[in-house]
Amino acid sequence: MLVMGIDPGLSRCGYGVVRHQGRANQAVAAGTIRTDRADPVPQRLFELHGELVELIGHHRPDVVAIEQVLFQVNVRTAMAVGQASGVAMAAAAGSGAEVFEYTPTQIKKSVAGWGAADKPQMGKMVQALLRLPQPLKPVDAADAMAVALCHLAHAPARARIEAAR
Repeated sequence: MLVMGIDPGLSRCGYGVVRHQGRANQAVAAGTIRTDRADPVPQRLFELHGELVELIGHHRPDVVAIEQVLFQVNVRTAMAVGQASGVAMAAAAGSGAEVFEYTPTQIKKSVAGWGAADKPQMGKMVQALLRLPQPLKPVDAADAMAVALCHLAHAPARARIEAAR
């Protein structure tokens, strides 16, 4: 199974691709898509969509897992992240991949075993779980890898539920 995780954002959108084969997870690709804050929001969303379509087309993931936006103190930031999340969902759905969303708490519990894990803890766990020589930089890429790992942790339970239907 090939899973792409996305940590949505309008200025910085993290992505990470993980291959699950047998009992092992392998990092395939990770990075950050950046848009220029000086550009109008519609242009930035269009650019983000194009980059995501290209990445998804290149890697052809079976699943795209996206971090769900639940709360932001800054309303402007929440709107931008929500818009970026919608663009990511549309790009993923357009590719034919299954799309799943996970809350930040679900991601942290799945990867670090604790729903209040901080960014450095999550980065270290992503590094350990994927046997990487060093933590991923920037943090948006590590966060996206954590989203993909979260999906892989939940996938067996989802498969059992589907089989029972």
